[in-house]
Amino acid sequence: MINRDFNELIQENSAPVKLWTNGVPVDPKAVLQLQNTAKMPFIFKHLAVMPDVHVGKGSTIGSVIPTKGAIIPAAVGVDIGCGMIAVKTSLTASDLPDSLQNIRFAIEAAVPHGRTTERHGRDKGTWKNVPDIVDNHWMQLDEQFRRICDKYPKLRNTNNYKHLGTLGTLGTGNHFIELCLDETDFVWVMLHSGSRGVGNAIGNLFISLAQKDMQTHIANLPDRDLAYFEEGSVHFNDYMEAVGWAQDFARHNREVMMHRVLEALSREITKPFTTQQEAVNCHHNYVQKEQHFGEEVLVTRKGAVSAQKGQMGIIPGSMGAKSYIVRGRGNEESFCSCSHGAGRVMSRTEAKKCFSVADQQRATAHVECRKDSDVIDEIPMAYKDIDAVMTAQSSLVEIVHTLRQVVCVKG
Repeated sequence: MINRDFNELIQENSAPVKLWTNGVPVDPKAVLQLQNTAKMPFIFKHLAVMPDVHVGKGSTIGSVIPTKGAIIPAAVGVDIGCGMIAVKTSLTASDLPDSLQNIRFAIEAAVPHGRTTERHGRDKGTWKNVPDIVDNHWMQLDEQFRRICDKYPKLRNTNNYKHLGTLGTLGTGNHFIELCLDETDFVWVMLHSGSRGVGNAIGNLFISLAQKDMQTHIANLPDRDLAYFEEGSVHFNDYMEAVGWAQDFARHNREVMMHRVLEALSREITKPFTTQQEAVNCHHNYVQKEQHFGEEVLVTRKGAVSAQKGQMGIIPGSMGAKSYIVRGRGNEESFCSCSHGAGRVMSRTEAKKCFSVADQQRATAHVECRKDSDVIDEIPMAYKDIDAVMTAQSSLVEIVHTLRQVVCVKG
């Protein structure tokens, strides 16, 4: 029997809000966002809130938003399809060299990462010479993208593949590639990224269209970023097609990067090895139709992972903390969901003000990674305690593997 270890917020003229947040801090501003979202008239049953919940654009990150008859583009967000992929290798810790620096450098050389914004010159986060694997994956995406661009031409010149070459690239912020060791010292490769610039452009375009469509009513919304499309409208159908494509792009993006990382690893480690994908290539910013409580609903997971009964998932900690491979318990009250990570307790700006490079070096002493001022915003102390987060959602998932990072590549 599943323990119902959630708290519930009830307000008038609103759907309930159920929070799996026992033992973890919740920002009052995030609570206000949740209450605003719950007031939307098309929320189905209740909002489900994960323990990594924190303030987002319009809706909170770490929330599951089930709807009937409408979709909120800003709830899905602009990093459409962002998610994780992880594979277990046959290598063990003893197969790794004493110094892991060359492995990090090899991964950094194999996958474009970061971003430069000079007016002239190539962005370092894109391909200079596009490898064949990118061409092969793009072929599966190209036809539908052309159809979407026929209706929305401004999407043509986004950094998808043809324009700036970002399919198979990592990006910036909290996106990462890691080598980890599990509880029995097997080596795992894990990475986190999404639909890159093209997903961002799709998200922002349709958020703007929703606000424009509702311009005569937007003042009545709790937040203008809760502007929505009604099911059956032209923009609703176009958005569902575009967001589905962006989610496919994100999945292909992670597959290309994983292939490139494993190739780089095989060049640095002479011992042959095999891989086993024990955790699915899973989104944690996305929308899809699902069956819940006997009805078909649209489920938006904004910083949450599907955790259907028996379904494998990935919950990363922060840079330098533990991560988890989990199996879903199929808890219907959470719409079969779990957290997508630890969740921030302070903004990037706050982290850079509070911590120094020396703090970053101490917090990541056990990890081969960058330890400079540009990654202070990703310091572990800027995130919630991943162990507390996992305890709070014990009724949503069971832990299958506990991973600890030994190499981390940041954008």
